[in-house]
Parts: sequence; structure tokens; C-alpha cells
Amino acid sequence: MRIVFAGTPEFAAEHLKALLATAHEVIAVYTQPDRPAGRGQKLTPSAVKQLALEHAIPVLQPASLRAPEAQAELAALAPDLMVVVAYGLILPQAVLDIPALGCINSHASLLPRWRGAAPIQRAVQAGDEASGVTVMRMEAGLDTGPMLLKVSTPIGPDETGGSLHDRLAQMGPAAVVSAIEGLAAGTLGGEIQDDSLATYAHKLNKDEARIDWTRPAVELERLIRAFFPWPICHSSLAGEAVKVLAARVADGQGAPGQILGASKEGLVVACGDQALCLTRLQFPGGKPLNFSDLFNSRRESFAIGTVLGQ
Repeated sequence: MRIVFAGTPEFAAEHLKALLATAHEVIAVYTQPDRPAGRGQKLTPSAVKQLALEHAIPVLQPASLRAPEAQAELAALAPDLMVVVAYGLILPQAVLDIPALGCINSHASLLPRWRGAAPIQRAVQAGDEASGVTVMRMEAGLDTGPMLLKVSTPIGPDETGGSLHDRLAQMGPAAVVSAIEGLAAGTLGGEIQDDSLATYAHKLNKDEARIDWTRPAVELERLIRAFFPWPICHSSLAGEAVKVLAARVADGQGAPGQILGASKEGLVVACGDQALCLTRLQFPGGKPLNFSDLFNSRRESFAIGTVLGQ
């Protein structure tokens, strides 16, 4: 089949790699315009664009697909199928109608559980027992199309947003390739989603990563795992910003944010319910360190009764 691929981040690039290893022809790649990145804010191509250029595949980067000229450009490619993975642009109905077999999407959730921008992190944050990838036929709604194929994986007690992302990035490509074979053979039907079971996975932001110590420790422990390695949960201690990279729920009571104890095992901080034992931190200008490596050098900062987040 003649396939047009649309995607942007590394998660999408893994899917493109899998398609390039099949007998199908990837005739063009759509990806987001280059964005400033790094300290120098230099314009940087997406992971998908870099991979496409390595394989001499034409790359298109329209700011929108709503313009008639952008739609005409896609139609001129005469694709059999469009595969969309974390592209970042809305596909209007006129675009969805162009490929002969329509458009399919690889979405990192067991739909309809999490629709939207951050399904991986929201699943960890909510304490879901499982996540996965759903390959669906696209329609005009947000992640609402008929489900073609699902693969699932358990979410472990120490799972982070990063570890789940990496696992799903390995599971999704094989699922998409399998779905394409089913579509080509005409053996794959679609299952309609139950909208009443859907939850919107809001986009992540740094403000949300600021730790609110009045929340229960169980919720905060999940948030810390979900937001690693980005945007990383953070608080303040004695006027210094501190990133909290790992923690576990602990016994203890006190004013929210109050240090209840400190040892090489970790820094115990009171929450709205129970406490958190912070086991890995990063201070400004420093490396991520286990608390056991910070305890002796900064012992005065961890005095019992000191309050974080002030």
C-alpha cells in the first residue's frame, strides 16, 4: 500500500521505523514545523522528520491541514492509507476522506479510557492497573473512532510516565503493522467506543507539577511517578527549588509540607494524609542524587519542623 505517515515525537518515530521495515511504501511524511529547542533555542526538526530525511522520504510541515492548498497537496499523493501517531494537528473531515482506506491512529491508551494529549501520564497518575495501545479508525472527534486492535500491559507499582511511554512505544508499532495487514486483507472490523467510559487526558504543564502538600501522599506518590521524566514534580526548601524524582508513601502526620524526619533512607514530609519519604532529589545546579548521598552534605537543610513549599 501507498502510506502517508503523520507524527512528530520519538513515540511516533518508532512507529515510522516499523512501517519502513514492511513491504508497504511510505510515500510522504507529515510532521510539526521545526521548533526551538535547547539552551540556544535553535530550530530543531522533530524525531519523525529526522528519520524521514535519513530514508529520503519527502517531508511536509504545514501549520494547518484546514487550508485547501494543504488538502490538495495531500490528495495529489493519492495515498491508500494515512497512519497518524502523535501528530499534534487536527485532521478535518476533508483530510480524513482523502486516503482510499481512510486514516488510522495509534493512541497510547486502552480506549475509551483516556482520550487526549497525555494518556500515558494520566493513567499512571490515576492509579490505573493497566495501559496499552489502541489502533483506531479516525473520525472528526478527538480519539473517538472505531477501535480496530488493542494491546495491553500492566502498570507496575514503580511505573513512571517514562518507563510506560518506552514500553508502549515498542508495543504500538507492531500493533499498527498488524492492523494494516488486517485492513489490506479486509478481515479487520471496528468496535464502537462507549463514550460514557471516556476521560479527557489533559496536556501536562509545569504548574501542575508543583507539589501541593495538602494532597494525600498516595496521590502525590503517583503524580511524582507520572511526571517523571517530564515535567518533574518540584517544591521549594529553604528558598531553593528542589525537584522530587522519586518517593514512597510513609507513615506520619504533621502540617502539610513539614519535615518529620531525615535519614539515609529518605526525607519524610507530611502530606494532607500520611507522609511521603523522598528518596531521590535534585537541587539547582546539581545532579539527580539519592537522598542518602545528600543527607550528610546538606543535613542542616533537613531539620525536623522545616516546611517545604513555602
